[in-house]
Amino acid sequence: MIEVKDVVKTYKLYKKPTDRLKESVFPNRKQYHENFNALNGISFEINKGDALGILGRNGSGKSTLLKLITGVLSATSGTIQVNGRMSAILELGAGFNPEYTGRENIYLNGLMIGLSRNEIDKKMDGIIDFADIGSFIDQPVKIYSSGMFARLAFAVAINVDPDILIVDEALAVGDVRFQMKCIEKMKELKAGGTTILFVSHATEQVKRFCNRAVWLKDGEVKAIGESSEIVDMYEDYMKYNSESEDFESSNTNINDTEFEGDIDEEMIFPNNPDIVASVSKVNINGNKFKTFDQVEVQVEYEIYDKVIQGLLLGVALYTPDREYIFGPNTYLEKVEVPNTLGRHRVKYIIPKLPLLGGTYDIDVGLFNNEGIVCLDYKQEVVSFTVVNKYFSEGLIYIEHGWEILK
Repeated sequence: MIEVKDVVKTYKLYKKPTDRLKESVFPNRKQYHENFNALNGISFEINKGDALGILGRNGSGKSTLLKLITGVLSATSGTIQVNGRMSAILELGAGFNPEYTGRENIYLNGLMIGLSRNEIDKKMDGIIDFADIGSFIDQPVKIYSSGMFARLAFAVAINVDPDILIVDEALAVGDVRFQMKCIEKMKELKAGGTTILFVSHATEQVKRFCNRAVWLKDGEVKAIGESSEIVDMYEDYMKYNSESEDFESSNTNINDTEFEGDIDEEMIFPNNPDIVASVSKVNINGNKFKTFDQVEVQVEYEIYDKVIQGLLLGVALYTPDREYIFGPNTYLEKVEVPNTLGRHRVKYIIPKLPLLGGTYDIDVGLFNNEGIVCLDYKQEVVSFTVVNKYFSEGLIYIEHGWEILK
């Protein structure tokens, strides 16, 4: 569906605006710019029905690549061949006229990708229903919130029967319910043979939704292949080889053996309608264990909708410096957990704990759509310590044997 061959995209960088003017007025004299290759000779192919995740740090060339594929930019050299009708969400509000109403922008976007007015009329009700922005559909989009922009952009992009769908970080905007609806629709398109290019900093979304992934680094293809392998390589690089970046964390570290949410004896529904489920309590059957002891983690959670399709529960083990040890979930292990309105309890059991001496943390999360949409996540919700007499070294105990050959 898409063939990218030896593509280079070069930008001219100027130290000050007047340098650009000098160079344009006197083109044959001194050069005032430096060349910067946002993409440096990349090549790959995307087949029909592929869901390709695109990974890379900011500035790696992800957005430039998508703009080249969609025709927003032209390559400095190399070729890009695209076969089929393409629909894209590159930037919030891109392709929208702020003075037009939402309805008028639906017509504008439909015509831009080659639909006739008749075809757009047939799809109009479905697009408006999917966007679910009420009477704002007939208001100028310049008054829309970022969430409303995302809703309308997604509704148009995925309801026009594209052969190729391109999504650049659009799922980062909008509420959880809308994310769930978008993922379901994207899964339908994927099952129907639509080719999807998906950019997200949420690597777990790439791993679980995409079958292939490409990792861009400094404008070049660092690796391409099966999504889970490429995501693991990328995360490993980010963990051990990236430069430190300042950021604020909203997570609270809790090191007690029990976590309790703010709930009364009877279930209280949250005021925020975007909260559809929450982890309310986590218990562990002790705070000190020996290797091979049985560990039991009881998770209590609440659901505020009648039903959440595709609900899964995950429990993950980490070291105190956040090295990921093990993280099964009920979807991967084909365990159906209660997913209807009310309060539920599930017990996670490790019959013979293989961990050696040390302190370990447990994360608990509720997800939807095979783990793509996070409904609630409690980081380091409980911790425990493994203590033994000296009998082995390392992190985990592996069954093994010795054989004397000579």
